[in-house]
Order: sequence, then C-alpha cells, then structure tokens
Amino acid sequence: MDHKHLLRSLPKVDEVLRQPALAALELPQSVVTDLVREHIDCLRRRVLESELQVLPSMEALCEDICRAAKAAAKPSLRPVINATGITLHTNLGRACLSEKAVQAAAAAARRYSTLEYDLESGQRGSRYSHVEKLLCRITGAEAAMVVNNNAAAVLLILSALGKGGQVITSRGELVEIGGSFRIPEIMEQCGCSLREVGATNKTHLRDYEKAICEDTRALLKVHTSNFRIMGFTESVSLQELVALGQETGLPVIEDLGSGCFFDLETLGIHDEPTVMNSVKAGVDIISFSGDKLLGGPQAGIILCKEKWIKTLKSHPLTRAMRVDKMTLAALEATLDTYLDPEKARQEIPTIRMLAVDPALLKLRAENLYEKLTALGVTCQVIPEQDQVGGGSVPTQLLPTWAVAVDPQNVTVDRLEERLRRQSDIPIIGRIVKDRYLLDTRTLWEEDFDYIAGAVKEADQ
Repeated sequence: MDHKHLLRSLPKVDEVLRQPALAALELPQSVVTDLVREHIDCLRRRVLESELQVLPSMEALCEDICRAAKAAAKPSLRPVINATGITLHTNLGRACLSEKAVQAAAAAARRYSTLEYDLESGQRGSRYSHVEKLLCRITGAEAAMVVNNNAAAVLLILSALGKGGQVITSRGELVEIGGSFRIPEIMEQCGCSLREVGATNKTHLRDYEKAICEDTRALLKVHTSNFRIMGFTESVSLQELVALGQETGLPVIEDLGSGCFFDLETLGIHDEPTVMNSVKAGVDIISFSGDKLLGGPQAGIILCKEKWIKTLKSHPLTRAMRVDKMTLAALEATLDTYLDPEKARQEIPTIRMLAVDPALLKLRAENLYEKLTALGVTCQVIPEQDQVGGGSVPTQLLPTWAVAVDPQNVTVDRLEERLRRQSDIPIIGRIVKDRYLLDTRTLWEEDFDYIAGAVKEADQ
C-alpha cells in the first residue's frame, strides 16, 4: 500500500474520540484530545519515513492511547519501594519521615496555621520560633534558625559573615557535593575570598595562624561527610580551631553536612560526629542538613551563638531561603521526637533502619524468600553490605541480608526495568553479579506480598 493511501486512511481525531474506550477515560477532554492527536501524528510520521506499511486497527490504536492516558494520569513525583538498602538514597528522596512528622505536615497544609502569628500577643510572629527553642534544648545551642537546605545555609553564613574579606579553610576540606556545589565557588559567590591552608592530607594549627590577617573574617571547618583521606593525614581538631578563634576574635564556622543528633557509635557506625559535640566544643556557627542523618524534612539548620543570630536573620538572602509551613511542621515533629532518644530510635525511620539488628534483617529476607518461592520465583537469601547514603559515613558498609532473584524467563536487566516501570508502585533494586537484589534494610514488610507478585509478573 503506497504512502498516499495510508495517509488518506489515517483516522480523524473526532472519529477516534467517539470510540467507547476513550469516552470511558476519566481524564479532561483536552488531555485525551491531545493524546489522540499525538498518536495520529506519530502514525503519520512513521508512514512518511517508511517505517509503517499497515495501519493499526482502531481497537489497537485505542488500546495504545488508553495506556498512554493512564500513564499521563499518574503524578511525576510518585512513591517507590526502595529495595537498594541505601537508607539515605538522594535520588529517592533521602530520609523517610516519621508518621508523626507526616501527620504534622499534612495538618499544616490542610488548614491555616500560626506560621507567622503569635497567639499570645495577637501580633505577627516569627516562623523560626516553632523550632528554635527545640533545637536549642536538644543541642545546647544559644540560638537557631532554619533555611531550605544546607547549601543555602552555607551560602547565607558566608555571605553574612565573610563578604569583603577572606575565609580560611584547610585544603583537605574543599569538598564538592551533588550538583557541583563546591566550597571555593560558593565563597566566590558570597563575595569573600578563599584562603587555603595546609596540604591535601595534612593541615596544622600553625597554618591557620600564619594565614590570619586584617582581611580575615572567619575560620571555616568542613566535615568531609562524602569522602575520607586515609593514611598519612593530620587535621586541626575542632577544639584547637575554636581556641584560635577565641584568641583572635574570629568566628569559627562548621559545615557539619549530615548533622546527626543520635550517637551512631552505639550502633557500631563510626566517624560521624554529633551536632551536640560541635556545640560543646564552642563552635560559633554550625550548619547541617535536616533530611540526612537527622531523619527529617529537607532543611538547612543553623545553630549559632546569640551574637550572630540577628545578623543571619536580617540578611537579605534569608527571605529567599526561608522554609515553608509543611517543612517547619515536619521538622518540629521530628525534633520533638528527639526529646526522648529511645523514642527517636524507634519512630524515626532513618535511625530505625540504621539501628536494625542484622539478625532481624535475615528473618525479613527469609520471609520475603518464602513469599517469592511460593509463587515459583527462583531466588535465595544472601548476606550483603549497605551504604548509609546521602554522603554520610563513606568509609563504612553495614551488614545486611537480601533476597537475590535469578530470573528464568527474562534477563536481569529486563527484570530491573520492568520492576522500575511498574504502573502501580515502582520497585527500585540493584543488580550485583548478574542477580537482582531486594535488600530488606529499606523494605517494609507490609509491601512483601506486592513485591513478590510484581517480581513473579516481571519474570514472564
């Protein structure tokens, strides 16, 4: 059949729209019309490019359009099942909120709130008041505020304190995090100059002392949360740097990165300092993330000495970086849980996942294995190791247990793709040694039946 005849035979948009299958779609008419036009245009293009010699039937065309319509109806930001074992998976949204935090955020979103209203005075209030006292009570800090993430916190601090002068930091701490956020470039953006001291692997206190001049505005220490320099190394302790700052009258700033309130040493996780230790050391200004080891919503938390809080709160950048009511509500609920450390261990998902006993993970894996094998899926329970994720604790892997699936009818890559593209709840796993792993650290047992059924269907 020639191109002209095929082109003349293409159905009209109105003709397709009248089909019962499309009329039953619960979508705005404009959306369905656009999908029909797109499919007809696609057929026309394929005919012109000689890719198509026979047009699909009206029934087949409508089926394709219905599939596209169902996909279009799903939100882009969707829940997924994290089977990677990475607790703070940046691509999957980092920390999962506690149920208390979720409910608090929903309540703040659903109704009007006291975001910037003081009920006692009947006057305008401060949005920072909802979390400032809690942050100070938990950490021992004198003052606190919150912006939209830690990158913003660092930008604000350096802009407010370092503009027009130099900020001294160690060469071994010039980190880059995701999205090409580099300390040297951020300093330039803030209007201050970077004064690097020491060598990549060794920095001494005398290096800071020699670099201080009349243009120096602050001393900066950056926690290298996403990498470690091993071997022949030396760095200046927080206590030494604070003492130098007090001696010279310079503020000491610490970008703590992950920002942990829970002592991870008790869980066998090493080399991750707590926020409270930095406060006790006397650091003038500390910044860290809310959605990493803290286990709360995305936020940049700033703790500081009382003398600096007015400078930060009144800076022009502060309004551009402020957090919304849902974030504040979720953060307040998360912080409130930390007033009882054992409660935080049980209720905050991030801490609970990191604290889980490997023996319990093995039992979970065996439970999932039984559900999978009952459906005829070939798999086995294996020991594995996890990363914490989110740039936290880069040198340590956590022992875990996973179910390794050996697909019988499709390739491992095809199995991964099908599970990732699930129309209901996508499942995100990882492939290791040509096997698809379902790591139980980041799985909820309530999802096991769904996971088993999805894996069975994907291996067809």
